[in-house]
Amino acid sequence: MFDTEDALLQQIQLGEDNHLELKAVQLRDNRVTGPHADGLADELAAFANSSGGVLILGFDEATKQPQDLSVDDLARLEHWLQGVIADRIKPPLLCRIEKWGLPDATGRLSPILKVDIPRSLYVHESPNGHFHRIGSSKRRMSTDYIIRLGQQRSQTRLIRFDEQPVVQALVSALDPALYERFQTLRTRDEPADFLRKLGLIAIDDQGEWHPSVSGILMACREPRDWMPNAFIQAVAYHGTSPAEMDGNLPYQLDARDLSGPLDEQVREGCRFVARNMKVAAIKTLGRRDIPQYDLAAVFEALVNAVAHRDYAIYGAKIRLRLYSDRLELYSPGSIPNTMTVDSLLYRQSARNETLTSLLAKCPVANEMDWLQTDRQTLMDKRGEGVRIILENSEKLSGQRPVFRLIDDDELLLTIFAATGIVAEAAEIREV
Repeated sequence: MFDTEDALLQQIQLGEDNHLELKAVQLRDNRVTGPHADGLADELAAFANSSGGVLILGFDEATKQPQDLSVDDLARLEHWLQGVIADRIKPPLLCRIEKWGLPDATGRLSPILKVDIPRSLYVHESPNGHFHRIGSSKRRMSTDYIIRLGQQRSQTRLIRFDEQPVVQALVSALDPALYERFQTLRTRDEPADFLRKLGLIAIDDQGEWHPSVSGILMACREPRDWMPNAFIQAVAYHGTSPAEMDGNLPYQLDARDLSGPLDEQVREGCRFVARNMKVAAIKTLGRRDIPQYDLAAVFEALVNAVAHRDYAIYGAKIRLRLYSDRLELYSPGSIPNTMTVDSLLYRQSARNETLTSLLAKCPVANEMDWLQTDRQTLMDKRGEGVRIILENSEKLSGQRPVFRLIDDDELLLTIFAATGIVAEAAEIREV
């Protein structure tokens, strides 16, 4: 919003309105003393709870002139602002903060902070309550209004969330090397048309194009820059619970946050399991390795998790837990549509249709030849993933994996480790 200097200056001359707030700042002893952090948080949340807007910090509304801030002042102001956004608004906002130079009365450029606050998919609470923007001021929302707004935004999140624009990001956030892998020999479209047809970009309420949720997840090097919880948190433990100790050894064998595009998260998740599971070597007619887990089943489980999790749930991430006797995979969100844990083997239903379509086109990396799967792409349109998870794992361990829905808000898959000779093996597979 107001993406050019001329557009911003023109709006500043007209004054504050539903989409513009101007704030002078005060600094003393290298500290920001004004505006008050709580009041500014209320202003930011009000924009997000309405149709979005722009906050200019370092600008005097009365004189219509930028303040004479130094570059160091601007850096301190930005650091302070990031703390306000992260600590005083629930859930925290995803804003775009930019350093601009605006001309003063003499034509000299003075530094200011331009903060773009998009219309949010959530209802945000700030220190003094729930606010929305009406004209040039914020107003406290009534309880009835909060409920109605929450219902509207919940419904918006449920309708094709993976196709919605990530308005904080620019199309340039998408990496050509990542989206060009979806091209075929028949692709003749211009890049913009190609991205649009794949659902990698989407248009916002202002008619501007941005990466879609699916675009950020599949064609951005670091989705967490825009979707902080789009990653897999992986932990391997020594024992059968986080609290169990093994002598003087630390209770954790390994712990990593697996980020990047979704196919990279799947690949690194498989590597994490392969690196931390035990593998028994049986020497009969030649050597034969028996792992604790079937990696093809682990692959299918991770693909299902990244494809079908609910990305609209704030603060939720995929959790991979590896114990000495089992693997647990937690995926945010209930089971889509009318499916149940008992019908997962027999029915197909996608929460994220654009995302699953992209995963069905995304090739399995060449360096995953150790996976022992004939899959050419990450997803299989025939819907055989759950069957592979159940049958391959049961064949190896003798126990059928279990799906369980927790509080109708998170799906837990438990895959049991192979027992007997594998349980006593000390050899670890290096992948």
